[in-house]
Amino acid sequence: MSTGRSSRLHRGNWPIAAAMIQYPGTLPDGRTTQDQSAEEWSATLADVADAGFTELDPTDGWLRIADLEPSRLDEFLSVVALHGLRIPAVSTARKNLIDPELGEGFVAYGHRLLDTAAKIGAEAVSFGFFGPLSEAQRRALWFWTVDGARNPGGSETWKLAVDRVRDLGRHAAELGLEISLEMYEDTIIGTADGTVNFLTDVDLPNVKANADIGNLIRLHRPVEHWQTMMEKLAPFCGYWHVKNYTRIEDETTGAVMTAPAPLEFGTINYRTAIRMALAHGFCSPFLVEHYGGDGLSVSATNRDYLRRILPRPELDV
Repeated sequence: MSTGRSSRLHRGNWPIAAAMIQYPGTLPDGRTTQDQSAEEWSATLADVADAGFTELDPTDGWLRIADLEPSRLDEFLSVVALHGLRIPAVSTARKNLIDPELGEGFVAYGHRLLDTAAKIGAEAVSFGFFGPLSEAQRRALWFWTVDGARNPGGSETWKLAVDRVRDLGRHAAELGLEISLEMYEDTIIGTADGTVNFLTDVDLPNVKANADIGNLIRLHRPVEHWQTMMEKLAPFCGYWHVKNYTRIEDETTGAVMTAPAPLEFGTINYRTAIRMALAHGFCSPFLVEHYGGDGLSVSATNRDYLRRILPRPELDV
């Protein structure tokens, strides 16, 4: 992304996409969203448009656009346009690029998704190294209160991850796309230091950090302070998933409790965090998320908050 583009973006036109995490990929009747009719897709996207969004990210936990037949993809894009929406970026969810059994397939899928993203006019694709929720996590009220799978350590795992991301990154560069890598606990990019080291080793200008530090702040364990993380991540920020949590730490017992919160009310000060990234030329889209309750409506509140704190349009003098 160029600094020229950054100077043209402002609070009124910055792409801020709705997340689709409120909508399951498997339906009560056993079908998946891949099988839905255009009318059914339209009913879902009507919610998004009615919440005031002009952008969405059809995260593949909801719909795998790269696996739609060309005619079906055109059908979906027609529904998107019907509701006055556009797709600035696409995220993968729980498709660990270094999974010992499925990783190669996820990388192949990633290449298809990059081609699809370029075809539909998206700017970025988010990938990660985190896998499916465990059965215990699915049973929990808040899945992040239960430990999930961990990436194995060691230089071989690190090299495999670097090689696979570099492969995807080069393909993305050919298409004019950005890749962002989602930070997630217990993965090789589960800390700010690990993320910076990884991006430094990949060494491609279009491969950036999805600084989703909300994924870390919500953990019921000690974590690095959000501002310290952002000081390290700010020069590397790309397509950014933003959400917030209240975090209570009892220094006398070591107990930690967290709960989802709208962006402006949680522990992370996003006004400060975003300004830190802007100082380094950040100009990628945002994705607004929220778990619990009416997540879409809270995401819309998060969008409005971002619109208030992003840079004003430059004034003609």
